[in-house]
Amino acid sequence: MSTLAPDCSRCVGLCCVALPFRESAGFAFAKDAGEPCRHLGSTYACRIHAELLQVGMSGCTTYECFGAGQHVTQEVYAGASWRDDPEGGAEMFEVFAVVQRLHEMLVLLDQAAALVPSPALAALRAGVDRQRSGTSAEILDTELDLLQAHVGAALREVSATVREDGPSYAGQDWLGRDLRGTDLARAELRGALLVAADLRDCVLDRTDLLGADLRDADVSGADLSTTLFLTQPQLNAARGSATTALPPGLRRPAPWV
Repeated sequence: MSTLAPDCSRCVGLCCVALPFRESAGFAFAKDAGEPCRHLGSTYACRIHAELLQVGMSGCTTYECFGAGQHVTQEVYAGASWRDDPEGGAEMFEVFAVVQRLHEMLVLLDQAAALVPSPALAALRAGVDRQRSGTSAEILDTELDLLQAHVGAALREVSATVREDGPSYAGQDWLGRDLRGTDLARAELRGALLVAADLRDCVLDRTDLLGADLRDADVSGADLSTTLFLTQPQLNAARGSATTALPPGLRRPAPWV
């Protein structure tokens, strides 16, 4: 799992260049894809990393590359930088986008295998791993949507096994809803809209959160330790506390401490 966690010291600031963003509550200014962020330093480190929240760049704190940055930099391009590329790194940025999605699939498949290990899951993970381990051309040739569909089906099967006869609220619009006291154990909340929902002190035991939108959801004091398919970007986008119980492998966002 170590290769699926970001290591910015081994990256060339790919997320700070490849990704576009618009001026909004999460970003103090706009930039285009392929345009280096004005705060990116000569050593590829963010010059304002410690003050991102204070200067209106909270969107940067929610992003997660799942280790794609250092993999593309070190493994695919052997330490080369977009700054050395006469084309400005366009191909490198495309590869980064694909590898980021592949790494997220690997993270989710690892979670699934920890719950219900099977030869089929192992084979699917091996296939995803082969795709991200190829050359830049091979990576760009990945049929992402097809692969994502296979992974999604496998995760759904694991979820059904673990949750047993739990209720489904998949895709539910619970924007700003007070869900305290609601029994969400073993529920399917796949793709649910939980923006600004109040989940304080909720026990989300075996609750499937795949793709659920948790932006500004308050999970202070909640027990997320046995949730299914919760990822770091979802956690980063939520509000929590030092007493929020986390699943293995996920980091507590700095503002929660």
